[in-house]
Amino acid sequence: MLSLKSIGASGVLFLLWLWLFQTTEASVHDYNAEKFVSKGNAFVVHGGSEGIYSSVPNLTESPSYSSNTDSFIRFEKIVFRRPKEFSNFSSDPIHAIIFEVDDRELIGGSAYGGQRAICCTADLAKLGVCTQGQIIHRPSASNPGWPKVFSASFSIDEVDVALQSRSIPITKTGMYNVYFIHCEPNLKEITVEGKTIWKNPTGYLPGRMAPLMNFYGYTSLAFVLLGIFWFSQYARFWREVIPLQNCITLVITLGMLEMAFWYFDYAEFNETGVRPTGTTVWAVTFGTVKRTVARLVILIVSMGYGVVRPTLGGLTSKVLLLGGTFFLASEVLELVENVGAVSDFSGKARLFFVLPVAFLDAFFILWIFTSLSATVNKLQARRLLAKLDIYRKFTNALAVTVIVSVGWTCYELYFKSTDVYNERWRNAWIIPAFWQVLSFSLLCIICVLWAPSQNSMRYAYSDDGEEFDKDATLTLIKPSPLLPKDVRSQPEVRPTLGNSELSNGDDVEDKTE
Repeated sequence: MLSLKSIGASGVLFLLWLWLFQTTEASVHDYNAEKFVSKGNAFVVHGGSEGIYSSVPNLTESPSYSSNTDSFIRFEKIVFRRPKEFSNFSSDPIHAIIFEVDDRELIGGSAYGGQRAICCTADLAKLGVCTQGQIIHRPSASNPGWPKVFSASFSIDEVDVALQSRSIPITKTGMYNVYFIHCEPNLKEITVEGKTIWKNPTGYLPGRMAPLMNFYGYTSLAFVLLGIFWFSQYARFWREVIPLQNCITLVITLGMLEMAFWYFDYAEFNETGVRPTGTTVWAVTFGTVKRTVARLVILIVSMGYGVVRPTLGGLTSKVLLLGGTFFLASEVLELVENVGAVSDFSGKARLFFVLPVAFLDAFFILWIFTSLSATVNKLQARRLLAKLDIYRKFTNALAVTVIVSVGWTCYELYFKSTDVYNERWRNAWIIPAFWQVLSFSLLCIICVLWAPSQNSMRYAYSDDGEEFDKDATLTLIKPSPLLPKDVRSQPEVRPTLGNSELSNGDDVEDKTE
């Protein structure tokens, strides 16, 4: 039954990968027969939202020309199309509107304080503030010439109409939005095709993503430095390496690959304007494997595996099941969130994918600290002082990490709930970057605690008088029949020590009544 579920889960993940490969977008926002949806009294297609840094306009160049250091939004081959059976009339204009988020109140209006409308109503037309059937927009006082509105109309029997290609230079830093809007109820089944190209002064990366490219570059360097330290110690004391240190080596290697692929993903996206699907998928997969392995390593260490117990016993299948479930849920979330992601507008539909990962993370934390408590208590009972010291430091590091994580999660919820329109997009990159810094910091602490050394075997499990699941006991030794009767009547009491550190050859005085 479990194998059938695993096959089904793998099939779902494979189909998701195929879908993502087929629907990849880029900073070149493609519109493939996008249908207009009803929003209030208007019909709308969201063309994209990105943070764009300003560029200084060059008055010697034509408006249609943009250099490599210019910021712009360019419309290319935008075509509105309607079915032949609905082409027997001329239509009101179909608009493409570009506005900065600070100017959002300039779009739409209401009569006498009523419900806000995007298209001009009869009441508003009577007040003389707009023309009925047109979208309502007012000029910006702080940014002259904005919002930008461009229009195209269908003639009788015309099934498609093109919007003139143009490039709009961006001279003010902000979060920009593109919408295609029409107010004609008779325009049924109308679609939009074509693309818009968005560019910042430094490349095609959206403004929110741009700082992450440098961040991943520096993080890759940090992993290289950590790897140099770890692998040098590993090569120097390879004879003393314990299984736990092999797991840490795997986590460091996966971290190097993840950061490198993220950097190459963002660098190519920034250079070409097209997000490389293959690189993104590899970055996501290496990151998911790293997080899964890291959680499993922390869990089995908390259980005492490889340090104070030789196996996990019957818990092995449960640990693997939890790890496999976390990998699947996390992989799906990261693929949906990153592959083909272009717009800076934060998605809210992914909550369905976030909840399983959050639940599994909470379960990991609960299981880890429950296991740590049991392990530390048994180490104290056996007085394994060296191992107890390292486990106490490990517990403190985990506790601080969890507390900081909870605090940052609360801040992230506050940040997103109070930034509905992404007005703080320039600082949004700090949210994902902090999680990377926190996990890297914990990895560094673990590397320091369990770095390969000439004393590494001191922390490994030893079956020489060390049994994890049995407490130290007193064994009654049956006296030999050759001894005198008065001696045989006094049983010898000999301590059996579960602590190999106490079994140092010192004489133990037997006491009898």
